[in-house]
Amino acid sequence: MNSTIAKLKAAGYQAVIGLEVHVQLKTESKIFSSDANASEALPNQNISVISLGHPGTLPVLNKEAVRMAILMGLACDSQITQVNHFDRKSYFYPDLPKGYQTTQDKTPICVGGKVGLFGKDLLQEEVVLHHIHLEEDAGKSVHDHGESTLIDLNRAGTPLIEIVTEPAINGPEEASLFLQEVRRIVRFLDISEANMEKGELRCDANISIRPINSLKLGNKAEIKNMNSFSNVRRAITYELERQLELCLAGDEIAIETRTFSPNTGTTSSMRMKETMNDYRYFPCPDLPPLVIETSFIDELRTGMNITPQQMRKNFQELYQLSDYDVSLLTEEKETALYFSALCQQVKNPKSAANWMNGTIRGLMNDLNQNIDQLNLSSGRLAELINLTDDKKISAKVAVHHVLPKMLESERSAFDIAKENDLLSVKDDSQIDQLIEDVLLSLPKEVEAYKAGKKKLLGLFMGEVMKKSRGKADPKELQVKLNKKLNQ
Repeated sequence: MNSTIAKLKAAGYQAVIGLEVHVQLKTESKIFSSDANASEALPNQNISVISLGHPGTLPVLNKEAVRMAILMGLACDSQITQVNHFDRKSYFYPDLPKGYQTTQDKTPICVGGKVGLFGKDLLQEEVVLHHIHLEEDAGKSVHDHGESTLIDLNRAGTPLIEIVTEPAINGPEEASLFLQEVRRIVRFLDISEANMEKGELRCDANISIRPINSLKLGNKAEIKNMNSFSNVRRAITYELERQLELCLAGDEIAIETRTFSPNTGTTSSMRMKETMNDYRYFPCPDLPPLVIETSFIDELRTGMNITPQQMRKNFQELYQLSDYDVSLLTEEKETALYFSALCQQVKNPKSAANWMNGTIRGLMNDLNQNIDQLNLSSGRLAELINLTDDKKISAKVAVHHVLPKMLESERSAFDIAKENDLLSVKDDSQIDQLIEDVLLSLPKEVEAYKAGKKKLLGLFMGEVMKKSRGKADPKELQVKLNKKLNQ
């Protein structure tokens, strides 16, 4: 159990956490205009009279944004609202030229649903959602130019889904894991890149504590400015402990918006929390109701991609893999699909998992490439794994000699191994001769081994492997060496 949760429990309190997660959708254009929806652009390049809020301009809803929002709802088992309305949420800020944000209030496109968590020793298995709604993003204020604040409106009008949980997350770890799973889901669905460092996935946390078994919610603080999974965990942990100290001292917890400092690991007050009335919601007069037909929803449900949770379940049931293996293999959709194809072609899925999570993942990290960018089809890798499992080449030869040459050409693993004389030596007499040569060249070491220095076996193994150019089978070699040395 998390130490902070243990402190709360010991004092008779429990954590109540709700998250509001904003995900930028990767449509080609913005949600209500034809402006390009691209993060790589010069400041204020992707703008028009609509995103600038000029009088007399009319928005037009992007159908692709609607499709992506419905896919997210289906993946989370939400109910899809078939008659939708948009509203104006009024507030003034320099990066919001219109003076209001077009969003959904009373009719969110997805209602209810849940997201399963993946991990060990968790306080809950899933997080229940309140709703998912569509809205437009605001622009961005840039504060790092001396005393001036610069405004970039490229982001204004970018389509967002806001995923709002029930106030039912029980701890900092669970909140962080929920956010990670949301990122996996939107990437599997191919509706967002969800890079937190680019602001494509942003999170606000509503945090309060209450006496255990109490039904009344305590005063909450909303925490902003969390740009990583680690910071979400740290901010919630700090805020829970701060609120517990206030309660134990008999002080009131203010209803406010706070910001988190990654450098100090603390939260600090920004402003008193707004209420719904402060935003003066009213129906948007420029957008007609959005009516979603049942046939459209059914078509999306039939054609949608598999979710990470379904993929994890498949891998565990079909291949009996560990939680660790499964978590790595399903972190990216491309890797999960590649591994699924790989398992159709190898004799031992566990060997495939070891290769994917070891050698291949290391290779991707070194080259800064994903699995689709490597010059290595699942069929070619499967042949290499099968050759290794069949002991036709050693693991060392496969990793250090055959695999690098496979990445440079389209040649098969077997052809490369044969051409370079790397196939394992099966001739017992040849291995016996190599052992004999090595032991004769190291008489003092042989004598020391027989006197009790058994660690010298590794030296003999290494010398024979060197002479065989890595082609000797290590297990068979060890048996032969032990037999020879103990004669």
